[in-house]
Amino acid sequence: MTLKTRLSVLFLSTPVLAFVVVGGLMGKASAGNDDQSLQHLRVFEDVVSLVLSNYVEEVKVDRVMEGAMRGLADGLDPDSAYLSAKQVRDIEASTPLPDGEVGLELTRQFYLRVIAARDGSPAAKAGLQTGDYVRGIDGKPTRDMSVFEGSRLLRGQPGSKVTVTIIRGNAADPHELVLVREKLASPAVSGRAIGDAGYVRIASFRPNVAAEVQKVVADLAKAGAKSLVIDLRRTADGSYENAVAAARLFVKSGTLAIQAGRQQTDAAVQYAAKPGDGAIDLPAVLLVSAGTAGPSEVFAAALKDNHRAELIGEHTIGRAGVQKLVKLPENRGLWLTYARYFRPGGKPISTKPAAAAQARAPQAGDPNAVQRSTQLASTTEAIHGHGLEPDVTVDEPDVEFGAPAPEKDLVLDTAIERLKTKKAA
Repeated sequence: MTLKTRLSVLFLSTPVLAFVVVGGLMGKASAGNDDQSLQHLRVFEDVVSLVLSNYVEEVKVDRVMEGAMRGLADGLDPDSAYLSAKQVRDIEASTPLPDGEVGLELTRQFYLRVIAARDGSPAAKAGLQTGDYVRGIDGKPTRDMSVFEGSRLLRGQPGSKVTVTIIRGNAADPHELVLVREKLASPAVSGRAIGDAGYVRIASFRPNVAAEVQKVVADLAKAGAKSLVIDLRRTADGSYENAVAAARLFVKSGTLAIQAGRQQTDAAVQYAAKPGDGAIDLPAVLLVSAGTAGPSEVFAAALKDNHRAELIGEHTIGRAGVQKLVKLPENRGLWLTYARYFRPGGKPISTKPAAAAQARAPQAGDPNAVQRSTQLASTTEAIHGHGLEPDVTVDEPDVEFGAPAPEKDLVLDTAIERLKTKKAA
């Protein structure tokens, strides 16, 4: 290797070395892992050298290295991302995002993929569902787009439009939808009576959600509710702190959740019930789906593991990480998952997506693509991690694009029957 090539490799490898520094700050690796990391860095140096010296055309180094950095971040988890200098500046300046939203919560699986569409949002009104692939945003392909970037591209001024290209099933039949961004104002919590049961829908764990849940439940109890069905399907919005606050209403004693870093003991924060918690003591069941993610999973785990509620529905996605900005040279950055939430017993809700490589996006002309898409949406380890296993499994129905939702809600009906059976016992 010539001196010039070595200097080029050293210069180009600087961002990669930053990843090693970050890893050191996150926690000490074992000696074996250190050796393995050095081996990978040597391979990387060889690859850069070969590309610079032998590729048939002059290499556009900046573009190649951008792709390498994005690939490193994408290999961590769907929520981590390599950030441009402009994105870093926006975060550091606390630049507020525009008020207009379409109401989509996203993950990554080959393309951007829908976790959930917020109740009453433009995306929900357009019929977008958990498991839909977002192949393009305003004509920009999402194949190499991070969740961080995609989520921000969907934001804009209220009344402005954004075009999304959606795949549900056959990739040869994409659907282009024009969504008008809105300032979302639908209620986070709503309720109604179903016989002697109270149905509570939590659409978002936004600020004051605990007070809203308490008020809705109090009104239902005053109207004669003897039990509760709490619907967390397609709920992925909000903060983990608000989810823990809402869980306190139902759990009188015990651990609610644990937040920890690389090792479970690293800067661990344990959330435990306090005196006065557990004000709501009605029997409860929780409705969950593959779109139940993040804060709603923390809430559900707190109630399930403290024996306050059973889960009915589908396996949840397993997405409970916390991200922060880590600065890199040249004003670039990492949006890095540095901690995750654990269930009260210490089991992680989300883990490294080990099975992601085995899953695949729908292919053109594939007659089983709709079924496969649904299976992948509910097979959460193909996207994120463990998730929560329901006590009673009931799959959400398959709905073709543009078709109306089924009138009968099998998951809700199963929950009502479950409450009746437990009451009779």
